Amino acid sequence: MKKVLIANRGEIARRIIKTCKKMNIETVAIYSEADAELPYVKEADFAFLIGPNPVLQSYLKVDDIIELAVKEKVDAIHPGYGFLSENADFARKAEAAGITFIGPKPETIEKMGDKIASRLTMIEAGVPVVPGTEEGLTSIEAAKEAASKIGYPIMLKASAGGGGIGMIRCDDEETLEKNFESIKTRAKSYFGNDVVFLEKFIDASRHIEVQIFGDNDGNVVHLFERNCSVQRRNQKVLEESPSPNFPQEARIKLFEAAVKAAKAVDYVNAGTVEFIVDQNHQFYFLEMNTRLQVEHPVTEAITGFDLVEWQLKVAAGEQLPVKDQDSISSNGHAFEFRIYAEDPKTFFPSPGTIIRQYWGDEGGIRVEAGYEEGNKVTPFYDPMISKVIIHAENRDMAIEKAQKVFSSAKIEGVKTNIDLFHQFLDAESFKSGIYSTSVLGEWMQQQREEVSK
Repeated sequence: MKKVLIANRGEIARRIIKTCKKMNIETVAIYSEADAELPYVKEADFAFLIGPNPVLQSYLKVDDIIELAVKEKVDAIHPGYGFLSENADFARKAEAAGITFIGPKPETIEKMGDKIASRLTMIEAGVPVVPGTEEGLTSIEAAKEAASKIGYPIMLKASAGGGGIGMIRCDDEETLEKNFESIKTRAKSYFGNDVVFLEKFIDASRHIEVQIFGDNDGNVVHLFERNCSVQRRNQKVLEESPSPNFPQEARIKLFEAAVKAAKAVDYVNAGTVEFIVDQNHQFYFLEMNTRLQVEHPVTEAITGFDLVEWQLKVAAGEQLPVKDQDSISSNGHAFEFRIYAEDPKTFFPSPGTIIRQYWGDEGGIRVEAGYEEGNKVTPFYDPMISKVIIHAENRDMAIEKAQKVFSSAKIEGVKTNIDLFHQFLDAESFKSGIYSTSVLGEWMQQQREEVSK
């Protein structure tokens, strides 16, 4: 593999470029008008304007990207995450053009991109799933009948797409009626498919995912888990590994289920199997993300592996660099903090120009930033501007290190959640390691109540 086109932007494009340079692979970047001055455009060996700012006219222009890849004679396309990373048609068109798609087979993307199909696949494979419906709901009457059998509260979900956008909690029949048509409309708008289904809402749950990796020879390994339970609006903002307060016996069963899930779909390249875990440490399959995750540096920190390098090697036809599970170990404790250009109270995006960016004097931290001083954060894309990865011998030491970083870190010109993280690290609910996906919201509510006293 000599030349790779990166069908993405920002910090993930920089991340891929970094590994490609290490492997002496040339890179081709694409950018919209708004991103012309971003660092990744300058760091790539070649860069091309792909269109105006709206993603539909730039980063999602499948045919234009493939045409550029052919013209530039690249060997492969790395989709990063988001955008076209889980688009089976894009993967098929790349392969039809003679270009390797760095990711799983299109058939795997397609099957795992449909939550109902993936639920059925996991049931057949013997992987536990959340109680729910096994087919799309075509009417509110059918939804109410299904919900009455499952029992409230339930989660109303889009079968296509992922993240917090495609789901909503319904506590009773009234809220189900209120949200049924709106979630279908949202699903159609965001994911091009209005099929929805129901799952039982697991109260006080945790969101734990397992990094898996497969090659074309059928080898599959896991690279341990990440706890992604610190969320706002059902979207992750802080991940850590290992998961605190999680028995080793349950952890081993979780890994076995993740590998079983991957083998059930002949998984190739990097992927993540997401589980929801209840208070008794019982876990249920949520979905499989058929791509590299935003939080992959957490796994890199505890294993010492470069997952992008693994992706490139497997895409080139090589076997997994380490396929003996017993040779893969987890060392120390790692956190990843997602830094957003957003109001820390309302979580509304805060576009603007980054005037100053300072990460303090604490050494040994990893910062992956999509922007530098002088760059403009526009309202066209996700407002995540950087990631801070902390690694230490144990969880307490990692928290202490993070506290030092956030006590002096500054980003000026846009609002960020840096101070929010600094304060949240002191929350006893977080420090204890005994927390669920509601931890951040509950802590913020406590803060508001204390201020109002």
